[in-house]
Amino acid sequence: MPDKIKFAVIGAGHIGKRHATMAQRYPEGELVAMVDTDPARRAEVEAFGVPFFESTEKFFAEGPKADVICVCTPNGYHAEQAIMALENSCHVVCEKPMALSKADCERIIYKSLQTSKLVFCVMQNRYSPPSLWLKEMISENRLGQIFMVQINCYWNRDERYYKAGTWKGDQKLDGGTLFTQFSHFIDIMYWLFGDIKNISGRFMDYTHQTLTDFEDSGLIQFEFMNGGNGCLNYSTAVWDTNLESSITIIGEKGSIKVGGQYMNEVEYCHVQDYEMPELAPSNPANDYGHYKGSAANHHYIFENVIDTLKGKSFATTNALEGLKVVEIIERIYSLREQLKTRN
Repeated sequence: MPDKIKFAVIGAGHIGKRHATMAQRYPEGELVAMVDTDPARRAEVEAFGVPFFESTEKFFAEGPKADVICVCTPNGYHAEQAIMALENSCHVVCEKPMALSKADCERIIYKSLQTSKLVFCVMQNRYSPPSLWLKEMISENRLGQIFMVQINCYWNRDERYYKAGTWKGDQKLDGGTLFTQFSHFIDIMYWLFGDIKNISGRFMDYTHQTLTDFEDSGLIQFEFMNGGNGCLNYSTAVWDTNLESSITIIGEKGSIKVGGQYMNEVEYCHVQDYEMPELAPSNPANDYGHYKGSAANHHYIFENVIDTLKGKSFATTNALEGLKVVEIIERIYSLREQLKTRN
């Protein structure tokens, strides 16, 4: 691997610009190109000082050689663009979700194995201090048998976010609330407790009938294959601003709640023979103006990519884990379609 890992970014929106910034931030990283189908974005990315291409095809045909392609486009394009990058002998950093179906995730993994290239899935919430602490608590079996897990994701996404003529809210490109807003928290759940089964639930659309092709809220119940019961309650119908993203864990030897707007604050910890340590402060949320997203932890992703490609580490969120998150969401949404058919 060369001294510098060369990155190209497909998609020059908010997240694409963040990836470009991260690629230029590290001495061992180098940004070599940006790609976006909107020609107006050319002026927006001039500050990065790299060539701009209006299609992935043109970039791969005429652009500079990249070691890593960052896929930062609407969700519905992730699979095809990731596969194109792999076919052109590039590693891939794919924003969440990895794809909008398990089948497309499998296609990406197959191509990754065929080309001997890595796929890194961006699940940056794993790097927040409360998440790392939770992982340690569960791995060390501090809570004993897990009885119940509740995840609440209550955010605001209104007409300021779902603007007419954009990909947001479109079923084929967005995929739904769980894919676009809350896949990070499903990833944390899977990372901590493993897969789920016996899914049941209800889906509601309170305020988005004219804004999106899908529901804005859901109440989901399930069992963990490793034992214990769980529920996921989510909504983007919260008025004006985000309310919370939280996880409450009830176990044999204690209880924990991590809350805040972005699952970034330990609100309760009462565990047998355990004294809560002082955690490092969480990074602020990604700020997009009138709304905010999950924690700004992308620098950890890029450190991991560079270290992994230089043989110093391994991928902290691999393609199989990205597939599992998509599969869980797909199974939840298949329940939604079954309920529609019954009604």
